Order: sequence, then structure tokens, then C-alpha cells
Amino acid sequence: MTAPAAERPDLSHQGHPQRWLILGVICLAQLVVLLDNTVLNVAIPSLTSELNASTADVQWMINAYSLVQAGLLLTAGSSADRYGRKKMLMMGLALFGVGSLVAGLSQSAGQLIAARAGMGVGGALLLTTTLAVVVQIFDETERVKAIGIWSTVASLGFAAGPLFGGFVLDHFWWGAIFLINIPVALIGLVAVARLVPESKVAQGDRPDLLGALLSTIGMTAAVFAIISGPEHGWGSGRVLLTAFLGVAVLAGFVLWELHIPNPMLDMHFFRNQKFVGAVAGAILVAFGMTGSLFLLTQHLQFVLGYGPLEAGLRTAPMALTVVALNLTGVGARMVRKFGTPAVIAAGMSCLAAGLVAIAVLGGYGGMLFGLIVMGAGVALAMPAMANAIMSAIPPEKAGVGAGVNGTLAEFGNGLGVAVLGAVLNARFAALVPAAVGAASLPAALAAADGPAAREQIKDAFAAGLETSQLVGAVAVLAGGLLAALLLRRAERVEAAAQQLKADAAQAGDRADATGPAA
Repeated sequence: MTAPAAERPDLSHQGHPQRWLILGVICLAQLVVLLDNTVLNVAIPSLTSELNASTADVQWMINAYSLVQAGLLLTAGSSADRYGRKKMLMMGLALFGVGSLVAGLSQSAGQLIAARAGMGVGGALLLTTTLAVVVQIFDETERVKAIGIWSTVASLGFAAGPLFGGFVLDHFWWGAIFLINIPVALIGLVAVARLVPESKVAQGDRPDLLGALLSTIGMTAAVFAIISGPEHGWGSGRVLLTAFLGVAVLAGFVLWELHIPNPMLDMHFFRNQKFVGAVAGAILVAFGMTGSLFLLTQHLQFVLGYGPLEAGLRTAPMALTVVALNLTGVGARMVRKFGTPAVIAAGMSCLAAGLVAIAVLGGYGGMLFGLIVMGAGVALAMPAMANAIMSAIPPEKAGVGAGVNGTLAEFGNGLGVAVLGAVLNARFAALVPAAVGAASLPAALAAADGPAAREQIKDAFAAGLETSQLVGAVAVLAGGLLAALLLRRAERVEAAAQQLKADAAQAGDRADATGPAA
């Protein structure tokens, strides 16, 4: 049964007449959503002083957005298919705009964390529906180019957050980084209402609301345990309880998804080694990139003494490298030439090498080199992993594949900040003078007794940053090599199966050819 014409516009031959204008509008909306994944990194000093936020508070300001977004991406996509992509796109813009207003006017760390969670709901709707609209309004001849632009904007938005945040903080107070989203949301609402055609599946699958709830609660509890570990002790009842809750709820999520006929995440995909390898790589690229940005902006401001704008500008080389290589299609060409496993291994190795360079070379010169190498790694690995995920899933499940990729990448974002932030906190707490029981570097410096103690505290923080960057490098490299190994093995299995099929076909042809003569 097909949807009525009003619900399913026929744009398959020439595309929507205003498709490029619509693409510009939805890319602008997508840009601010992705900027907000990393824009808070350069505001950390302002937040710790003006809102009296501890390191754990700041981590939750960042994680609340990405974790809620990750938990709702698949449900948002299925809701858009069922109830209308245009409706869900407008709802996402409205929620994102209201959340930005509340965040910009927040007076406490708790208010900002709640506002960021609300923004995450809107962001989930926007990220799923923008890609759905791109697929809807472009015909097959232009769709690849349009999705390429959409993907480039995604990379730019994610990596350029510190630069944008630094520019705004250099001229305004920290709340302006959220209030600037409001005119974008309003422009987007008007443009979507006037330009974007409605489309939906007449009898789409029902949203898996319980699955979304379980995944969000499980991931939030797991990351909360990681963040709380250094502060309360890894063996404390609070940490152990939340860790157990996270594992138990995520196990319940898996059982629920296996039980229902239309799951948010089809667990049978994880039987495919190609899919598992690509998913592991996607999580760890996000883990390395987001976690490193969280660390780098603190390194630039707290250790090297740069202001917010200067810190943002000095992280820009990674964003510029990613965008330049994505626009020129280097990663896609290398996949065709060398194969997916080799390119993923090379990209993840570059990402790890960049983190090591930043940790051991010292100064901004070493950081610049590391940022460029990391950008090259991201640009190589991301197209290769997207190709692996989509080729591992049947074409009729392509939307689910994209949702899985986005969900687990968002989980990697939150996990990167949580794990590397926890390593930083643990190392800092072990090295800082026992008399300073502070929850953040600025508080520790304020409580220090004399210049020698302050210098010792700065050295301890720098040592914590170095340790966390090296931990991130090891995790990314190991995961990248594992992903490449799984993909290589899956390709060999597929090649062997295809060869057996070809041999059987040839044997059948020979039997047909010799049969009449016999």
C-alpha cells in the first residue's frame, strides 16, 4: 500500500525545484546542532567560575546533550517516517530553539544541564530528519553530491565548535553561545514551513519508546559511573550502584530489542563481522575526536594560558583538515584503491599518532602537528566506516544503518569526554597536593598557598592531560586495528562464499553442456 500523493510527493525524476535552497536551510540547522556538541569546550573556564561548576558538572553539561541525542536518534527517525518528516523537523527546530533560550539564561549548573538535555531532544529530531529530507528532495543523479555536502557540514560543525565558541566568548558572555541558535531556529522554522514538502510512510513502524528509554537510561548511568569514579572512589557504593544500573538496563535493552517485532536496533546486525568492525571504528573515532577536543581546550587555556578565542583558533587546523580532505574526496578514493580495512587502519593510526604527538611533543608546535595528523585520520576513517556500515546492511534497512551509525557515534562522543575526563581527574587528584581538596583546576589554584604550590598544581594538571591523551591514543589504535581485522576477515568470508557460488554455477553450466551429448 502506497501513501497518498500529498504524503509522498513524486520528485523522483527531477528533484524538488527549490532543492538547493532547502539543502542550505537544513544544513544551517544541522550546523548549529553539531556545533553544540563541542562549543562548550572553550567555555569551561567561564562555567567553572561563573556557575561554580565542578569538573563533573562541566562534563555533564557536555554529556547531557550528546547522550540524550544518542538515545533518541533511532526513535526520532522512525517517528519522522510515521508521522511526517516535515512535522518532526519543525518540532526539532522548536525544541532546539527553546532549549537554547533556557541554556543561555541559566543561573546554575543544574539548569544548564537540564537545558542541554532538552536541546538534545531537538537535536535528535533535526539530525535524523535533515538527512531524510535530503534523500526525499534530490533525485538519484544529484543525491550523492547533496549527501556529500550534508556530510561535510556535519564534519565542519562538529570540529569547528571550539573556534565558534572562542569567537563568541571573546566578545560576549558565555550564554551568547546558546542564544545565537535562536534566530537560526526561527529562520529554519519559516523556511521549512514554506519550502519543505511533507512525506511519510502511511503505515510505518511504531516508535520503540521503551527501547529509547532503556538505552538513554543505561548509557546515562554508565557514563555517570565513569565521571563519578575519581571524585567518589571507584569502589564507592554510589559508583558501583550506577555502574550496575547501567549494565543491567543496557542488558534489558538488548533483550527487549530481541523480543519485539520492530526493534529500534536490530541486534542481529551484530552477527555480521563487517558491521561490528565498522561500528567499533565509528565509536572510537568519535571517542578520540571529542575526548581530545575536551582535553585540548583545557590544555590551551589552563596550561598554555590562551584566551577562549585564541584556544578556538588553535584547534581549527583539525577542522580545516577534515573539511578539506572530505571536500576533495580523498577518503572515498583511497577506499576504492586500497580497500576499506586498510583505510580504516590507516585513519585510526593517524588519529592515535596525533594524540601521542600532542602528549609528548609539548608546546603549540607539537599540538599543531598532532591536530593536522588527527584531522587526516578522521577524514580517512569516517567515509570508510560509513561505507562499511551501509554495505553490511540490506538496502531496505539503509535508514536503520544510518541511525545506528549516528547513535553509536554520539555514544562515542559522550564516552570520550567521560573516560578521558575521568583519567585526567584521577591523575590530577593523585598528583595535586593533599591540602587542596578542589574539584577543578581554577579552584585548586585559588586555594593554593603560594607560587610554588600553584606551579605544582599546574604541573599535575599537565601530567593528567598527557596521561589521558596517551590512554585515548592506545584505545583508538587498538580499536582501529581490531575493526580492520574484523572487516578483513568478513571480506575474506564473503569472497570465499562468492567463489563457492561461482564454482557451483560453472559446474552447473558444464553439466548442462555435457548432458545432451551423454
